Amino acid sequence: MKIALVCAVLLLFLLGAILAGISMGSSGSALKTVWSSLFQDGGDAMQSAIIWRIRLPRVLLAALVGAALSLGGLVFQALLKNPLAEPYILGISGGAAIGAIIGILLGLSRIPGVGITAFLGSLATLLLILIISSGRAILVKDALLLSGVMINAFCTAVIMFLLSITQDARLHKIIFWLMGDLSASQIRHVGMLAAVLLPCFAVIFLYSNRMNLLQVGSDLAASMGVPVRRVTLVLLVTTSLMVSATVSQCGLIGFVGLVIPHLLRLIVGPDHRVLAPGCILGGGAYMVVCDLLARVLPAQGEMPGGVITAMIGAPLFIILLRRSKR
Repeated sequence: MKIALVCAVLLLFLLGAILAGISMGSSGSALKTVWSSLFQDGGDAMQSAIIWRIRLPRVLLAALVGAALSLGGLVFQALLKNPLAEPYILGISGGAAIGAIIGILLGLSRIPGVGITAFLGSLATLLLILIISSGRAILVKDALLLSGVMINAFCTAVIMFLLSITQDARLHKIIFWLMGDLSASQIRHVGMLAAVLLPCFAVIFLYSNRMNLLQVGSDLAASMGVPVRRVTLVLLVTTSLMVSATVSQCGLIGFVGLVIPHLLRLIVGPDHRVLAPGCILGGGAYMVVCDLLARVLPAQGEMPGGVITAMIGAPLFIILLRRSKR
């Protein structure tokens, strides 16, 4: 009953955010125009083209990205038992960034060229982390955290090196991508990302009760019949795949996996059976709103969506860090 209530409320928020996202923009379409474009055959042809070909794919992509990053943060916080954990803590974003920059420098098209190189970079980073944290150490949260910090530092150095040797117009493209870019979304991109993310969502939801048991401790969870090592590996690989696919499509967008799980945990409690679908719907709505703000706040043009999420998430990170020290 609680799951249905939370999902119903958050679904309303998500639908409202989507409606606002396709109703507002630089062309200033009114809600009535959006309604006629979506559900009737009338309306201005140009406005209909803007809504169907530009805004709707971008809003749907933002919803998928927010859902994936939020759910990824929830899983990493559960596995590492660390309230500061989020999808980028393992360095997967750094690997994806390196892959994307290499694709841009090679002159590959953004989709699928740069997306494929970013995805391969993410998978290579994940494999390296699993090798470093192999054996019993994979069950120790500090081993994964330290591995992620080390690899992130190395990836940052490589990114700075690649940026330093780039002298032409591609430098602006690379920097804009690093901040999180949803501006080039198309409906086929949404379909490609959904094909990867939806099975990942299902797997994580099926393991949500086992995440509850892991919170009481690995030894006690094992005594209750939970295969701790297998559950940890399945959740880690599934979440890393989900986040890698997201980063390969839209670049680096941080702090979503920090904000939404903590906010929902304060509101609905610590039950992951409720938090998992809540993060999918709440994270999607949050990212749609952030992307909308990135589009409408600048007087001219737009800013990357990752700028808005960082402006909200960074202060929250500092607050949580101070609370964890106390």
